[in-house]
Amino acid sequence: MKQIFSGLLLVAASGLAFADTGPGCGAGSVLFKGQDGLAPHVLAATTNASFGNQTFGMTTGTLGCDTSDNIDVMAANFFDQNLEQLAADMSRGEGEHLNALMALMKVQDVDKNHFKMTVKKQFSTIFPNRNVTSNEALSKLEEVMKGDAALAKYLG
Repeated sequence: MKQIFSGLLLVAASGLAFADTGPGCGAGSVLFKGQDGLAPHVLAATTNASFGNQTFGMTTGTLGCDTSDNIDVMAANFFDQNLEQLAADMSRGEGEHLNALMALMKVQDVDKNHFKMTVKKQFSTIFPNRNVTSNEALSKLEEVMKGDAALAKYLG
């Protein structure tokens, strides 16, 4: 029981940061729209984390997500919310979160395999250690992309 509570608290805390600073989208944000205070934010973040719907919303422009936001802002928010999943996907060069990131960065179909192989090959550069923050990992990804003629065009 203590582990379940700790897990829920961790999920809520991670989502809470997004609820306050992110684009404020996802099913939880829609359900608790207009409500102030800690409890609605925790419930919105928990709902978003429980159903994993922010990825869908951010790539489709639904659930209150605005796909017209600056790509850098959207990618940064996505990194914040999905750092562990992105690390796992990048280490394998495939996965749902990696596909969502490519959609957010508007990577064209012709470059997707190259993007996947590049992040897999450069995994230790993008994630140099277990304590890397989302900002550091995103910055490293941008450095990798800048150094690649095919991927540099996707940076703002």
